[in-house]
Amino acid sequence: MIKPRAVKQGDRIAVVAPASSFARDEFDRGIGELARLGFEPVFDERVFSIEAGYLAGSAEVRAANFMSHWDDPRVAALMAVRGGFGSVHILPMLDAARIRSNPKLFIAYSDNTSLLSWLTCVCGVTALHGPMLEGRLAEGVAKYDERSFLALTQDGCGLELCPDGLIALRDGDATGPLFGGTMANLVASLGTPYAFDPSDGCVLFLEDVNERPFRIDRMLTQLRLSGVLGRARALVFGEMRGCDEPGGAVTARQVIERLTSDFPGPVLYGFPSGHTTGPCWTLPLGVPVRVTTRPQPMFVVEESPVQ
Repeated sequence: MIKPRAVKQGDRIAVVAPASSFARDEFDRGIGELARLGFEPVFDERVFSIEAGYLAGSAEVRAANFMSHWDDPRVAALMAVRGGFGSVHILPMLDAARIRSNPKLFIAYSDNTSLLSWLTCVCGVTALHGPMLEGRLAEGVAKYDERSFLALTQDGCGLELCPDGLIALRDGDATGPLFGGTMANLVASLGTPYAFDPSDGCVLFLEDVNERPFRIDRMLTQLRLSGVLGRARALVFGEMRGCDEPGGAVTARQVIERLTSDFPGPVLYGFPSGHTTGPCWTLPLGVPVRVTTRPQPMFVVEESPVQ
């Protein structure tokens, strides 16, 4: 994997909108939080473009904005404003050779899983599954975990991540490079030139929001039949917020427990990264992590995602 340089105090973080449009007040508050953390947020007016009522401009505008900030030597990292829908539109317009020759951290989740997967699996550049501006930095530390965010942008090697609520569905201990993101985006990529294609011996992080249990079943089954689950040494699931049937008649956890009952490695459930109820924690994609269930369920970051 190619590692971008660490993002230090005073460095520029470019704010981009690869997917949906957003509320300006959320944007402004998120910019203020980045500044409070000691970074210099930068953006250009293209970030405020709107198309079709739900996209942050045309695919051409979004791709050009992304690549111009990526190419800018004054910019240390890129962060998405929000997810929503549309990041997949820009993949054919991005230049993998330029991405690899000038690696930078990209920080996002949700619909931007399309980009995170492409960067890590195709370009071989590490990235962070972590908070964005809307609903996260815009709301301050109540909605994102400052410790994991700062640690992983600056080093993170040896960082132990053991949030409250993380439980073990299957015991074990395994190490491998971490890949994953929002399941709906990962399975939607299969069969395309941008298919989610993690390496053998990986650790998979899978999360989603507001997907009914039978849809969780369908997506996990697709990942199994495609061979993706068979490559993993460990599985870690997110909170799966809003994924239970009303009244809890069937829960996402029940579906996941059933479909992973024969998995040969550790299975964790409830890691708060992505679509979380409380603070969104940051995870390093593309570098080795250790997943263990004893003495308590946790991630250990075995290698820094930056240099």
